[in-house]
Amino acid sequence: MQADFSYEPVHDGAGCQMSVTVLGDRDGLRDQMRCDAEAAGFRVLECCGFDEFASGSSGSLGDLVLVDCGQADAASLALLSRLDMRCGKSGAQLVVSTTMEALDAVFGCFAMSGAQMLVDPGRAERVIAIGRVLAQVPNLRVRELSEEDRLLLLRLTEQVSQVAERLEGLSPSIAPGQRQGGGAFRFESPAQAFAHEGGQYAVQEAAVPRLPSGSAIRNLIRSRRVRAQFFDAELFADPAWDILLDLAAARAERRQVSVTSLCIAAGVPATTALRWISQMVDAELLIRIPDPHDRRRAHIALSDETADRMARYFAAVNIIDRVEVEA
Repeated sequence: MQADFSYEPVHDGAGCQMSVTVLGDRDGLRDQMRCDAEAAGFRVLECCGFDEFASGSSGSLGDLVLVDCGQADAASLALLSRLDMRCGKSGAQLVVSTTMEALDAVFGCFAMSGAQMLVDPGRAERVIAIGRVLAQVPNLRVRELSEEDRLLLLRLTEQVSQVAERLEGLSPSIAPGQRQGGGAFRFESPAQAFAHEGGQYAVQEAAVPRLPSGSAIRNLIRSRRVRAQFFDAELFADPAWDILLDLAAARAERRQVSVTSLCIAAGVPATTALRWISQMVDAELLIRIPDPHDRRRAHIALSDETADRMARYFAAVNIIDRVEVEA
């Protein structure tokens, strides 16, 4: 007997079947996304290429918008920016797949909608992304997740993605958080404390740790990479910490970091790295910095509070200008 893996139609809180808009210029992938959305219980509202969608009437979007953007040309980026604004205002869920080459430009288009970003994904990753959308359907009465629950879900999603990839025989084919007056590359002088002494106020310098030099942090990063020469790299996969280290080094060097560069530094597949970046931005550990020369692009940096915490960590383990303690 053949197993039936199709789902019942999914409904919103008002009892209406939820709809999906599918956009993409690669016919095969667009049809695949449509089939997966239908199998998940969504009603297809529209399924077409970018040009056809842009030239049509600006009607309502589906509750879910699946987008495949393989090339970052001007017309595509303009459409993505409009989709970001519309979904951000309407509350529609966005799942966007792109390529590593186009990642920086595509990522910069999404600031309002909280889009899920997938990089060179397999079919399993797209299905999991749709499942994450279903987990937020109001009528399913999913309780609000705590910070611990969200991190656990992120870990589980990574594991499920890896299992699904292996089962399918797939492999990779290839500003909240800032203090007022602060900036992504702000360097503070130590805070001053005042003590009253015989009617006079004496200035006392508070000992505030500073980030060590960029070269000291880079040495720490290199020492972590050396482990992969002797042990399975997956044993030590810690993308959140690798992201923090790379951004700390960049801040010490007064250098901006692109999303693509940060995904590489995370040492995990780009889609997994993007999930961690998104989670850390939501937790105000990281901030998005619009590129002043190209508003379609964005950089990622440590928030000021995170930079202070990293500086205190380095001081606590005695990492100043050279690596003395292994992380």
